Amino acid sequence: MTQKGVVMQTNFEGVNPPKRGKVRDIYDLGDKLLIVVTDRVSAFDVVLPEGIPGKGRVLNQISRYWFDETGDIIQNHVISTDVKDYPEEFQKYADVLEGRSMLVKKTKPLPVECIVRGYITGSGWKEYQKSRSVCGIPLPEGLIESSRLDDPIFTPSTKAEEGAHDENITFEQAAGLIGEEMANKVRDVSIALYSRAREMAEKKGIIIADTKFEFGLGDGGELVLIDEALTPDSSRFWPMDQYKPGGSQPSFDKQFVRDYLESIKWDKNPPAPSLPDEIIEKSAEKYNEALTRLAG
Repeated sequence: MTQKGVVMQTNFEGVNPPKRGKVRDIYDLGDKLLIVVTDRVSAFDVVLPEGIPGKGRVLNQISRYWFDETGDIIQNHVISTDVKDYPEEFQKYADVLEGRSMLVKKTKPLPVECIVRGYITGSGWKEYQKSRSVCGIPLPEGLIESSRLDDPIFTPSTKAEEGAHDENITFEQAAGLIGEEMANKVRDVSIALYSRAREMAEKKGIIIADTKFEFGLGDGGELVLIDEALTPDSSRFWPMDQYKPGGSQPSFDKQFVRDYLESIKWDKNPPAPSLPDEIIEKSAEKYNEALTRLAG
């Protein structure tokens, strides 16, 4: 199915083909990368057959907003989002690239995803119900779904290969992958980033329930925030005025898509089912509202 105005993938003539992630097309330019954010949508680590119109531009602009707002906490990989600064061979594709791409520094990505949870929901809630803990961190008795935690917690996960599922791991397991000193550093930076963003978002009527960061190492071994930052794809955004603990929350993110897929009892393995037009339209509205509230 071809959706008008939806960018599902990019193929630029005269340029080496990109590496495709779940949502991003990544062009390797030697010491730099050009990241193009498509309108693809993934859920449960599977890319769905339809895209969400305008989603790539929303994600790119929200990431840029947070990279700008958190640069004093940690450096990030952004060089430019202005197509005029891109290599010459990309200039003629400005109509596709404008607003949905970034020229960034290439780093060596760390093999863990850095998740911070300020509320108990999603896989964290499922784990808490079984063990009263999340990723080895004990939590108090009596929490209900979507409860706010007294302090944000750092719950890393593995970075799965395409088509596989990420797995929650303990801090000790993360330290085994990247070293204890680096694990301490990414935990502290992740919590600082989340805490800053949560406070700013609350002033705009948005609860950031949880989020995922990715980090890489620069040429000098310095830690760099990479990938995306605090978008509706890497985070759960809830409207503050509708927050009611004790169940799942309405959201500005792809939880809307996840909830639909849960409701039809999909087994979460490829191929993914098609999304109805209504779900696509409502999801596009949610993404745009998140951008307008945060950075509009």
